[in-house]
Amino acid sequence: MKDFSVRDLFQRSIMFYGEEGLARLQRSFVAVVGLGGVGSHAAEALARAGIGRLRIVDCDVIKMTDVNRQVIALTTTVGERKVDAMKERLLAINPGIELDSRHAFFHSDTATELITEELDFVIDAIDSLNPKGELIRRCTDISVPTVSCLGASVRSDPFQIKIAALDETAVCPLARALRRHLRSRRIPTDIPVIFSTENPRPLRTDMELNLESKGAYERGRPRQALPSLSTMPAIFGLIAANYVIMELLHGPGNRQDGPSPS
Repeated sequence: MKDFSVRDLFQRSIMFYGEEGLARLQRSFVAVVGLGGVGSHAAEALARAGIGRLRIVDCDVIKMTDVNRQVIALTTTVGERKVDAMKERLLAINPGIELDSRHAFFHSDTATELITEELDFVIDAIDSLNPKGELIRRCTDISVPTVSCLGASVRSDPFQIKIAALDETAVCPLARALRRHLRSRRIPTDIPVIFSTENPRPLRTDMELNLESKGAYERGRPRQALPSLSTMPAIFGLIAANYVIMELLHGPGNRQDGPSPS
């Protein structure tokens, strides 16, 4: 196999944000928690941007019903652990990336192990309310910046996807539930979130809606499967990755290093 230099892989990125910009991303350590339709696309975009260290966290295996929206879900990967399929894909994109893959269920008892102080940013791509709240609590407690992705299913209009503080969201039912959840536990609700102002489509009643099997969710519970376009979770994930990349390049913590790379 041909050896690829960093310049070979990221020359167009260097054209965009400069040598120092790429060096900054290569020094960065980001975690993506949840590798579904949102998180798998976010993780891939971070790897393609030149992020040097990436921690990927998920407890599930790939199912046939994941193929319509998850970048790692192929007919050839069904049954594999998501973290394993994601690791293989990311190393094929950038063999030099430092990967820390964790096949684990995120909750209060795994929070300190999975979210550590050396992280520079966390993308929350969890779809369950209680673990989502615990992830935000942990990031807040150790002052690690995070961006949280909210409901992407049963929506179809990409132009209604927004980034705002959780306090400033409207329409999204998951945002409402997450605000209540955090406030009841005295967790700050001013974190940035990605959400849609589109009203969720009503679930169809002309077909049977099955509960997702527990599968690898040793700590999870069966949930109603929700309809999803192939595009919307991917767009949420790419927006999350874009937000993290730009914050790492130009955010308040980096401006002390000098002018932003042109």
